[in-house]
Amino acid sequence: MNGKLYLIPTPLGEEFLPEESSIQIAKVISNLNVFIVEELRTARRFLKKVSPLINIDTTTFYVLNEHTTASEYETFLKVTENGTDIGLITEAGCPAIADPGSQVVKIAHKKGVKVIPLVGPSSITLALMASGLNGQQFAFLGYLPIKPIERKAKIQQIEKRSKIENQTQIFIETPYRNISLFNELISTCNSETMLCIASNITQSDEYIATLKIKEWKTKTPDIHKKPAVFLLLS
Repeated sequence: MNGKLYLIPTPLGEEFLPEESSIQIAKVISNLNVFIVEELRTARRFLKKVSPLINIDTTTFYVLNEHTTASEYETFLKVTENGTDIGLITEAGCPAIADPGSQVVKIAHKKGVKVIPLVGPSSITLALMASGLNGQQFAFLGYLPIKPIERKAKIQQIEKRSKIENQTQIFIETPYRNISLFNELISTCNSETMLCIASNITQSDEYIATLKIKEWKTKTPDIHKKPAVFLLLS
């Protein structure tokens, strides 16, 4: 019988998961000794915090990040063939959402490995919940283009789509480029378009605000080098 693949969420920042979530996660972790992780150092620290009795030295880690090759994905799940369960941990939030872990999950289904998602925070869904924008129809776009001309064209495209379909458009950016994206949004979008910015969700300096573009033009949010989610509804 194949082992199972547990999708283990992590905090969205240094502050920790809700107690009820961490209790469930701690129970699962205590029975695992193989993990697929995005970054070894933070994964080890997270595991020791949730499950202090875990023996890190006898635990096997496979690293999954932007440098991982497609051929390596298959090898990560090899241990499940002898009944060994394995945990998948992302750097922050829920595995396989805006995260390369989805490729491992896809292979797990192909191999007949049972996939078990655990409850935890997702900045994308939490931002949508708190935005006041359309939660019935929405699309997550990931990262917008970096080059200014391409990014401006993409913003115009998604604003048009949002208006036609009444669909909330959700996207993210590398934290040090947040202000650049913000400035592009307020210079490109219609003054009546709604924009929500949600930063450092679940942390003590959490910031969530939804305003019209014309209102954002009079204030600049403190989101430089902070994880942020942008939501737009025209």
